[in-house]
Amino acid sequence: MKSKDLSILVAGAGAIGGITAAILRKNGFDVELICRNEKQASGISSEGLNVRGVCGTFSVRIPAYTSVTQVKGKKDLILHATKAPEMAESAKALLPVLKEGGYIVSMQNGICEDELASVAGAGKVIGCVTGWGATMLSALELEMTSGGDFILGYPGREPDEFLAAVAETLSVIVPAQTTGNIMGHLYSKLIINSCISSLGAICGLYLGKMLGIRKIRNIFIEIIREAVEVSDRMGIRIEVFGGRLDFRKFISGNGFVANLKRHLMIRFIGFKYRRLKSSSLQSLERGRKTEVDYFNGYIVRNAQQYGVNVPVNARIVDIIHEIELKRRGISVDNFSDPVFSRFS
Repeated sequence: MKSKDLSILVAGAGAIGGITAAILRKNGFDVELICRNEKQASGISSEGLNVRGVCGTFSVRIPAYTSVTQVKGKKDLILHATKAPEMAESAKALLPVLKEGGYIVSMQNGICEDELASVAGAGKVIGCVTGWGATMLSALELEMTSGGDFILGYPGREPDEFLAAVAETLSVIVPAQTTGNIMGHLYSKLIINSCISSLGAICGLYLGKMLGIRKIRNIFIEIIREAVEVSDRMGIRIEVFGGRLDFRKFISGNGFVANLKRHLMIRFIGFKYRRLKSSSLQSLERGRKTEVDYFNGYIVRNAQQYGVNVPVNARIVDIIHEIELKRRGISVDNFSDPVFSRFS
């Protein structure tokens, strides 16, 4: 199948979903869009989405709806770009418009492929690492804030011609590659989110200030240690993040020099991205649930299954849930919790 022959539905008109739909439509692909509310859908259909940033500046109208019953015909591909907590319910509603040989691409943060497979069927899911950044300025105004890539793969099997066509399609947005180890790539990004996004949600600090605190850096390191131990039990081969950060090498060695190198690397990350605000923190500030259950929560659930002790990741999940429920505030003082007392 040629990529231009694919009929596509994008679910979710936020920053990633909206820009994905807009660039595909601009490049002549058969694309429709499912939105959260009628006003946004009407605006996208009649006025168009206004996109700017590293992808250029343009406006494009896209057929957009709030209900799957309005979608025109069945689709080869559903690019699923809702927030992770909304993913399962949304996917169930979309199944009637997925063709017999079609696939759902999970574009969420975290690892959602197992849950999505339980809804759509294991053979209907394509895993995806979305390695570029975007922000939603308003319902009709989106900005692509950084370039990057897509990494695509079937959980548990090798790429094929259909996957190559999907990669060709998405490459009009950013470079796209296929892999036979999508779980390794997803787990690599999950570790980063479990450190940066979750710790930022707990303390409320921008990345630079947060990673300037030694105790938080030590917690950061322990999150990775626990995550790597769980991946070993699961049989996941973790890919090097961004082609540079090898988590296994990062945690190797226990001496002064090895520990100093770890802290220097984390400080460098903090300096380079010092104005970055955690996506989970932004969700909390908007009164929405975070994706912690698909970050640290994924590590914890699998740790329980394989008999691995992960007290730091488990407590992080609990604290963020308490913040979501308004039972505690967002503060650096949250790191005074007894579970973190061994870190200085």
